[in-house]
Amino acid sequence: MQKYVAYYRVSSEDQGRSGLGLEAQRRDISVFLDSFADLPFEVIGEFTEIQSGKDADRPQLTLALDMVRSENAELLIAKLDRLSRKVSFIAPLMDDKRIKLRVASMPQADKFQLHLYAALAEQERDFISARTKAALAAAKDRGVKLGGLRDKPNRRNEAAKAQA
Repeated sequence: MQKYVAYYRVSSEDQGRSGLGLEAQRRDISVFLDSFADLPFEVIGEFTEIQSGKDADRPQLTLALDMVRSENAELLIAKLDRLSRKVSFIAPLMDDKRIKLRVASMPQADKFQLHLYAALAEQERDFISARTKAALAAAKDRGVKLGGLRDKPNRRNEAAKAQA
């Protein structure tokens, strides 16, 4: 029987609260399991992380990988960028003989293809950063005040004043 350990990740608390990104990942994994999984199969663990993919220290991912290694299971993720957008993070995982990686959105991808997609995900991260910096610079040039919530009072300062 094929065993899977599912790992879901979103980058921010807002994304975690909305649940939309996690819901989409669960749907993608469900589609994979219904359409492409080796039968019979069992999902022996599910781990959810609300943390940036830039962070190498992700406790839920560590627990998921430990389970993959100990149970001879496959780590199942919806999309490769949910694991990371850094080749240097993904490559050692793919080189670990005790870790089998399965990407629901690319069910037939082999190691070579996953390396290519990891490189493309890293490039996309760089593109996202450049677009964000350009948009912020353009907004600043238009006179937009950047940083923080400008139209709402600072509740922490108000609470401190009320206690004084």
